[in-house]
Amino acid sequence: MNKTITGFSKLSKSKKIDWIADTYFTDSESAKNLIKQYWNSDKKLQQLHDEFIENTITNYYLPLGVAPNFLINDSVYTIPMAIEESSVVAAASKAAKFWSDRGGFRAEVLSTEKIGQVHFTYKGETETLQSFFKILKPQLIKAAQPITHSMEQRGGGIIDITLNDKTDSLEHYYQLHATFETLDAMGANFINSCLEQFAKTLKQEAAKTLEHDLIVIMSILSNYVPNCLVRAEVSCKVEELTDNSTISGEAFAEKFVQAVQIAEVEPYRAVTHNKGIMNGIDAVILATGNDFRAVEAGVHAYASRLGTYSSLTHAKIEQGVFKFWMEIPLALGTVGGLTKLHPLVKLALEMLGNPSAKELMKIVAVAGLAQNFAALRSLTTTGIQEGHMKMHLMNILNQFEATSEEKASLVEHFKTHTVTHSAVVSAIEKLRQ
Repeated sequence: MNKTITGFSKLSKSKKIDWIADTYFTDSESAKNLIKQYWNSDKKLQQLHDEFIENTITNYYLPLGVAPNFLINDSVYTIPMAIEESSVVAAASKAAKFWSDRGGFRAEVLSTEKIGQVHFTYKGETETLQSFFKILKPQLIKAAQPITHSMEQRGGGIIDITLNDKTDSLEHYYQLHATFETLDAMGANFINSCLEQFAKTLKQEAAKTLEHDLIVIMSILSNYVPNCLVRAEVSCKVEELTDNSTISGEAFAEKFVQAVQIAEVEPYRAVTHNKGIMNGIDAVILATGNDFRAVEAGVHAYASRLGTYSSLTHAKIEQGVFKFWMEIPLALGTVGGLTKLHPLVKLALEMLGNPSAKELMKIVAVAGLAQNFAALRSLTTTGIQEGHMKMHLMNILNQFEATSEEKASLVEHFKTHTVTHSAVVSAIEKLRQ
């Protein structure tokens, strides 16, 4: 069967679904029914979702949960989290409660600078280009004023533009490196619009002034934002660090610090360590309508900034006090994008008190730190599988279409038995006999 199609984007939604179902599925009617089952019954709301992206056929649901009891800078938050992975919300909630009894989390925004670049080649002398740029720079800023005017009125705009000579890395390669303040906006469209105007002005002025050709390759923001940083931390006396009777605060603190140190020096461990941090961060970013792919890319680049991939979190014991902290780049927004379109994003932001971008940076960073604390706490005491598999139990039961009565019985059973997939299967079979 021919699986290529011309003009797919021009088909109606129903025709798109018909083609997909008839082309790719043995039981096309079942496929169509499943696709339509996830449509929203509110036609206006469904149309809104359909118009977020192109070629939409249905909605793909993720659970939206909440983690309460987060004490951040003396204010209490219930944090919304959109994620499919078992135990993430539970772990965040447990860490939040643990630290709320020990003074809570502290968080501060260290800087909010965002970056964009115009990449171009020039075959003339570097000194000539540098002299040209000194004259060009105020013209670049002036030409972009229609774009920056509104942002400047709110206190943001272009921070600086520099000329970077990258010819040591790539022949004839230079860049305009621009820094921006976008306040509560994510800023992608603002930054890219400014960059494209810079490129236009650069080409126009170069054609008038320079003897050699200047060729603009592309203009685009960077998702690596090492100067858009937020710090989150917790601390308490070592003897207060554990509520587990099987291990002392001193022993737990020492083991915890060693676990973090391993992630600082061992990339294989660091990747999984940081993935756990991102479980918390991505879940809040998704719930608040931000771009988790951009954040992921920037965060992992930051984790490699010293030449080796390493832990984002750090811990130490100093004069009887345990300290656990993280500095992380987070370019977030609370206006623009989906923040005023997606009803659940608006709900999530209102739940958080309609935070500014800086406030949201703090909340998101704390969620990541809490997630990492919870994971390391499990790893260095009971092991990660005990808690994770108990949370995963319901997924296994749903795979076997367990009834409410079977679920209640088996949940009770596994309160005192180790959860494994084979153990659950065996218990279900025994129960059904």
